[in-house]
Amino acid sequence: MKIKQLIAIKYIRLKISLLSFISKRRAALLAFEIFTTPPEKHSGLTTAAVFNFAEPLYEYLDGLKINGYCWNKGKATKVLILHGFSSSAAKFHHFILPLIEKGYEVIAFDAPAHGNSEGKTVNVLQYSLLIEKIYKNYGPINGFIAHSFGGIAVCLALENIPHDENTKLVLLAPATETASAIDNTFTLLNIKNKKVREEFDQLIFEKSGHQPEWFSIKRAMQNCKASTLWFHDEEDDLTPLRDALNVKDLNLPNIQFIISKGLGHRRIYHDSFVKNELINFL
Repeated sequence: MKIKQLIAIKYIRLKISLLSFISKRRAALLAFEIFTTPPEKHSGLTTAAVFNFAEPLYEYLDGLKINGYCWNKGKATKVLILHGFSSSAAKFHHFILPLIEKGYEVIAFDAPAHGNSEGKTVNVLQYSLLIEKIYKNYGPINGFIAHSFGGIAVCLALENIPHDENTKLVLLAPATETASAIDNTFTLLNIKNKKVREEFDQLIFEKSGHQPEWFSIKRAMQNCKASTLWFHDEEDDLTPLRDALNVKDLNLPNIQFIISKGLGHRRIYHDSFVKNELINFL
């Protein structure tokens, strides 16, 4: 973690601590803002040559312009790439050429507040609604590659868009349980006041009509028919393996798990074995 980020976290911890004495609601509002704000906005720009011949795409969500890219337009099979939190479509350039070589149309978008898209914050409900809009305007989509935050977003979206067992879904270290992500944020911000957590959960309910536990891949995958290849690493420090194993224990017939060791949360989508396996799967 960069020194600038450490200083910012210390300041936010102090501010939330002080706010919690004044108003649990205001402390929860600040915590929610932090939870939905990418710590840094990665540029959508990339030196990868493949982006030089991408066709630009655009969507609008909550008044924000959302930027996307398309390659091999018009092919029968379409694959959508979905990045994670504080990332961008540009981070997944190494998947594009192999998919083009397979004769697939490839689509990728920067989520709100990421890459070249507008916005300052994003939540999983917004991301899943964006996926639904992309499907409606550019689909049908036959395959999905999703990392981290993009993983839970696409699983929620698949509850609302047409798909069947011929749909292919690749999950790369997905953020399996929103409740776990909230726990991690509260630990990072050193928030120990249970009343602040209750107000935080209430905020989510007011905005979505659901408790945090509803935003769960374990729940959503029980309504998903897509053939799924799920990669997760034992040493993932952001999306814990234990959450993925809880899904594995369901023994859902449409999910195949590949569990690695030593790749962590981000190296997993750069690994050559992972790339080859997912390209072959799609």
